[in-house]
Amino acid sequence: MRLLHLTLPVSDVTTVAAYFHDVLQQRVVGNHVHIGWSTIELQPAAGRPVGGVHLAFNVPDNRFSEAMAWLLERTPLQRNPAGLDYFALESSWQSQSVYFTGPDGLILELIGRRRLPASAREGVFHGSELTCLSEVGLPSHDVDAVREQSCQRFGLQPISPASPQFAPMGDDEGLLIVVAADRRWFPEQKDLPNAQGLLLRMGDVAGTGELRDDALGWRVFST
Repeated sequence: MRLLHLTLPVSDVTTVAAYFHDVLQQRVVGNHVHIGWSTIELQPAAGRPVGGVHLAFNVPDNRFSEAMAWLLERTPLQRNPAGLDYFALESSWQSQSVYFTGPDGLILELIGRRRLPASAREGVFHGSELTCLSEVGLPSHDVDAVREQSCQRFGLQPISPASPQFAPMGDDEGLLIVVAADRRWFPEQKDLPNAQGLLLRMGDVAGTGELRDDALGWRVFST
């Protein structure tokens, strides 16, 4: 599954666009941030709440150490209550991650996934090596229902065992991180999830249609 286009409400389009360009070294054209095959379209929040939005970006796993060093030169990392700032997951994830805070309290993540192709790049990391937007957080008051609907409509399956609190739907290239609306985001466990105004277009899924939560303000679709 590929996450192709995300509309992201922000408090100030110019400021957030500058962050993606200057700090994360992404290609920005007007209010469009281009990250590999993914585009993030920045739109004025127009009264919607900002903060608590989770986005992750794939990094070639064999370049993760260099990516982490690159990121540390640009921003502090988030830590869990035990003080850890690096997280490696085995079992079905086969991944390594670091988290950091973006403008408007975005909860951002770089993630390397062992099952994806390695990079031939060497030397100092550059932001252009981010391959895609790979995760978008979607809060719900009924995680099980969203999990079932995403399976029925798009053929998505959880990449790890799902629960009523957490269901990561998709694969290594694209995941809908469906979480309970009262579950605070890892690793700091301070921010409640927010997705007001998020509009996500997916590709390479089995079906067409949409998922939406009018109460929590997000919509996901495939055409």
